[in-house]
Amino acid sequence: MFKIRDVTIDPPLVLAPVAGHTDSLFRQAVKGLGGCGLVVSELVSTEGLTRRHDRTHHLTRFVEAERPVSMQIFGSDSGRMAESAAMVEAMGADIVDINAGCPVKKVVRQGGGSSLLRDLPLLEKIIKEVRKAVRIPLTLKIRSGWDRSSINAVEVLKVAEDCGVECLAIHGRTRSELFSGRADWEIIAKVKREARIPVIGNGDVFSPGDASRMFRETGVDGVMIGRGALGNPWLIRQCWDHLSARPVAVISLKQKADFMKKFLERVGREAPAPAALGKMKKIGGYLSRGLPQGAGLRARMHGARSIEEFFGAVEAYLADSIPAE
Repeated sequence: MFKIRDVTIDPPLVLAPVAGHTDSLFRQAVKGLGGCGLVVSELVSTEGLTRRHDRTHHLTRFVEAERPVSMQIFGSDSGRMAESAAMVEAMGADIVDINAGCPVKKVVRQGGGSSLLRDLPLLEKIIKEVRKAVRIPLTLKIRSGWDRSSINAVEVLKVAEDCGVECLAIHGRTRSELFSGRADWEIIAKVKREARIPVIGNGDVFSPGDASRMFRETGVDGVMIGRGALGNPWLIRQCWDHLSARPVAVISLKQKADFMKKFLERVGREAPAPAALGKMKKIGGYLSRGLPQGAGLRARMHGARSIEEFFGAVEAYLADSIPAE
């Protein structure tokens, strides 16, 4: 357990923001499985939020069962960032998070995400403006630097602390590395040693043992899990079991398949209609990993031209490939 001012993060495990995946439905599902002390929204564009685009406002939806919930915003205009933060606070979010780590070209080209690691004066201005605009806790998500020749995470930490950031999450890769190679946990440990605020470590946690090792090797206050939870929504629960010296939950093929079907059905009912089928294909691709004949299922799901055809493929797969328990 740790605190971000008056917000208690217990257990100290965090569902990372993953664009296109960690919407309210997925956050609810992971939180409901147990072990998750904080969920973070998909990154939300301040341009879309302040211009009140419908899709952007869909990204900011959350329910009480998700609390505590952090809303992550990105952009390069300090005024819009401050306005967006105030909107997020008015929506009832527990925490507002500034994204200075996303490596995706679309975000970087707009001057947001990890692009801010190359312009610390602008990042400082954004943090100060956002800090003045909200009363709720303010956090920052970063990468270790832009590339291996410009690792500046400790410098960013100092700027953040001086401007009122109350917790820092750091992914142990540079922007240039994207998700290749291995995350550098030593830079995470270095940031934690230098920090006066809580630090959350992120990168390459795919098993309960990985989470335990990150806590042990870096000394972080919390561990953030993203990609590993997409294909295994039970991962955060399993990490907490391991950290609490309890037997780690073993998930059967039938449980995995049932979860996939029920979750995809909920997405089909509740996701915005024009995007629902594409979202279901993306989610189905992750959730079907590790299932027998999963590649064939993925091919049929991705080839579906309607929601009815999609679920026909899922139902046929379940009937043929998953034995009853």
